[in-house]
Amino acid sequence: MPPAAPRADVPAEASPEAAAEAEASAAASWRALGTLVHLVVTDPRCLPAARSLLEADLAAVDLACSRFRADSEICTLQASSQATAQASSQAETQQISALLAEAIAVALRAAELTDGDVDPTVGAAMSALGYDRDFEQLQHADPAGRLTVRTVPGWRQVRLEGRTLTMPENVRLDLGATAKAWAADRSAARIARQTGCGVLVSLGGDIAVAGPAPRGGWRIRVQDVTGSPDETPAGPYALIAIRDGGLATSSTKARRWQRGGDVLHHILDPRTGLPAEPVWRTVSVAAGTCADANAASTAAVIRGRAALGWLARLGLPARLVDATGVVFTVAGWPEEAPEEAPEEAPGEAPGGAT
Repeated sequence: MPPAAPRADVPAEASPEAAAEAEASAAASWRALGTLVHLVVTDPRCLPAARSLLEADLAAVDLACSRFRADSEICTLQASSQATAQASSQAETQQISALLAEAIAVALRAAELTDGDVDPTVGAAMSALGYDRDFEQLQHADPAGRLTVRTVPGWRQVRLEGRTLTMPENVRLDLGATAKAWAADRSAARIARQTGCGVLVSLGGDIAVAGPAPRGGWRIRVQDVTGSPDETPAGPYALIAIRDGGLATSSTKARRWQRGGDVLHHILDPRTGLPAEPVWRTVSVAAGTCADANAASTAAVIRGRAALGWLARLGLPARLVDATGVVFTVAGWPEEAPEEAPEEAPGEAPGGAT
């Protein structure tokens, strides 16, 4: 079962009407979940309520899913198993909250759709590489250590029935590969439903839109280096527009740190427990939801050159930039924007990599 086909149109750039309508929109940016949050609504009167809803949603997701908070639900449910993680494989069943159950269900679906390329059981491997704290703290951590291939338990060992979670005691979940994209989908839909306006939510480059879109669609700048929409992009970029669904960018350059003399990134190949080979600098994908777009972009990084044919067969519009800066596009992704591209409309959201 492939990721959902994109409902979003992906024209090369927005129409003049879209730029005019964007002038009537309103936006806000701040940091949460360890990343840049960008919120845009089509009606400025909706912005205070939309921001309040999004802040509450992200706080709840952080408390449920963060592996960097000792008081988070996911850390609490695994606390009893960490002491026996190396020696025990006994299955343990626990009742979890509806919110965490939804987050884990999304992660397991991503694993199934990508044939295990996106696997939530990489938590222990991620920690072994040193990514065991908020990324801002990780950049100042002790870089000592040696890389070794580490066996990843595998997503099929995790069973979820409603709010009942069963998995071996030695499994440590990491929802970092899917949680932000799911949170963007969830919040965009809730804000649109409660305010009645069009909304765009971007969490570190994972973008979801819902409600009535501006004429011509939501105008988005997809770039290789995360940055503000008000700044000149560093490196190759593209201007596109989407009307619904989601867009996600995964990168081997955005979250990097040193360990034992090696420069690492946060996208692990579950077959080795080590960072995927950096064939692609960034991969951007449009799909019916941000969660599906993110699953596909992450899996594409792991699949390397084989991702081109895989994404084309799925019919997912995608833009892939290799390590040398060469840009590849598949499945209807628009041609690169010319250098003399018009100024981005105020309603644009950054498409930086995660």
